[in-house]
Amino acid sequence: MTDLTRLTAAALAEKLAAGEVSSVEATQAHLDRIDAVDGALNAFLHVNEHALTAAADIDRRRAAGDALGALAGVPLAIKDVLVTTDMPSTSGSRILEGYMSPFDATVVARARAAGLVAIGKTNMDEFAMGSSTEHSAFGPTRNPWDPTRVPGGSGGGSAAAVAAFEAPLALGSDTGGSIRQPAHVTGTVGMKPTYGGVSRYGSIALASSLDQVGPATRTVLDAGLLHDVIGGHDALDATSLAESWPSFAQAAREGARGDVLKGLRIGVVRELPDSGFQPGVAASFRESLAAMEAQGAEIVEISAPHFEHGVAAYYVLMPAEASSNLARFDSVRFGMRVTPHAAATVEEVMSATRAAGLGEEVKRRIILGTYALSAGYYDAYYGSAQRVRTLIQRDFTNAFAQVDVIATPTASSTAFRFGEMVDDPLAMYLNDATTLPANLAGVPAISIPSGLSDDGLPVGIQFVAPARGDAKLYAVSAALEALLQDKWGGALLDRAPRLGEGA
Repeated sequence: MTDLTRLTAAALAEKLAAGEVSSVEATQAHLDRIDAVDGALNAFLHVNEHALTAAADIDRRRAAGDALGALAGVPLAIKDVLVTTDMPSTSGSRILEGYMSPFDATVVARARAAGLVAIGKTNMDEFAMGSSTEHSAFGPTRNPWDPTRVPGGSGGGSAAAVAAFEAPLALGSDTGGSIRQPAHVTGTVGMKPTYGGVSRYGSIALASSLDQVGPATRTVLDAGLLHDVIGGHDALDATSLAESWPSFAQAAREGARGDVLKGLRIGVVRELPDSGFQPGVAASFRESLAAMEAQGAEIVEISAPHFEHGVAAYYVLMPAEASSNLARFDSVRFGMRVTPHAAATVEEVMSATRAAGLGEEVKRRIILGTYALSAGYYDAYYGSAQRVRTLIQRDFTNAFAQVDVIATPTASSTAFRFGEMVDDPLAMYLNDATTLPANLAGVPAISIPSGLSDDGLPVGIQFVAPARGDAKLYAVSAALEALLQDKWGGALLDRAPRLGEGA
């Protein structure tokens, strides 16, 4: 039998629908893969003991002739920032260790209703704060391409699980690049939808005006298929957009076989010079642009003068929102509780609990955010950062008056080694320079593999579209993916070293 773990979600779904394989078989294959390699990778924090029962139920319904979703029976990994009723939801933090949610996040509920089989919760930087998954309270996740290197963050667990063939699909969350940057360093696909296009209900909040849930997959089509399942209006999320969306899977299919690139205007940001990127990253980016230009795309230089201030603005706004959101972890309502002495006051218990339960990076950002929101500093820092955010949004508006999409390298370098940036938070923060402007503006962005750098590690290219232009991203990305796979003779992951084994 074909190795079921090597199939794309689309290909596996076809075999399931045709009766060539059962969901129990597909789920068991992925559970066996997790058992074989995850001890070395640590991509999963929890494996779902009910997965085979859910898979058997899908098989029963299919045999009974029930109408099922396109992805029914396909295994799905879930970033631990999304709450689930049948598995712990910790957001990578000791303060929530063992916490069981009384409800599923909307995207999880929709995935279950569509027949996807939740196989586990993936590792992440604590409360999504980090770009390497080194800040997880439960140990780091390793990059399947090179176990001495990080898988990106904060959603490194989801990206590593997909890259290591432990799951064909995964859910992630993206506050400043936490889906796209891990995709860049693991040779996978990561999509950040338009803000409000996918429900955030049940996603443990980091920064509510920036967070967005999205898919992590191995192909653009798979991302579109999963996006079709989880997207759309949700009355439980006050920021959810009340409008209909086209099929993103159909957009990907049309992009892969159509003439999408002919006449497409692709913007390249003048303020992002090659000198700011690792040579192999810049070279791969230029090669991708050349491939699209050869198919009739027009490369247009655009100006986005305020992007250079994006990191500074983001690292005021995000900690400010985080300090407010994380105030709920107070030892009183849920989560761990540390009582320093028998007569401790509520304030003393709260202080002891947060000191023991929160990691250093989380504490750093809470302090930074609380300071930025304090009396006397609010206008100087938070107010100024909001004004910069507006200027970045205007940069996008001006750019999209000239071009259809914007292209950038997804990140400045390939996966860095463990420990390289732990003692230099600023260097870690600068890793998000190309991804976070899309979060500040609320526009959709996607990262797809663009090749290998000079060090043999994967790199990605990012496309950004105007708000609600998600379908355009799927079409353009699928077109380039097809061109590059023709060039490589297959998927980039096929060229990886023995993923996960021997790590």
